[in-house]
Amino acid sequence: MGSVSQPSAKRGDQWTFLTNHARVLIALARDPEARGRDVADLIGITERAVQLIVADLEAAGYLTRTRVGRRNRYTIDPTVALRHPSEADHPVGDLLATFLHREDTPAEDTGSTVS
Repeated sequence: MGSVSQPSAKRGDQWTFLTNHARVLIALARDPEARGRDVADLIGITERAVQLIVADLEAAGYLTRTRVGRRNRYTIDPTVALRHPSEADHPVGDLLATFLHREDTPAEDTGSTVS
């Protein structure tokens, strides 16, 4: 009979399903004018880490950064495919839709039908 693998006591309660890249993207989708400092505080990483992640996301085409006065405004392209080969048939918009609560989406049926 084989032994069951046990999680490391050091790692067992520290792993999460989402990467910091996904967390930054979700945070910017929720608030396109968020400051890097605010995103860092929300996620629990450094402001420098947020800057590097934003640069990665921008270079990969997931978002564009536009300067508005002294702030940045981020626009996400929801059509860009996820990066991992096993998820590449899904656009990043699918991931964002899972985590974003749309305030403008009616909670009850408004009489429209989906065909």
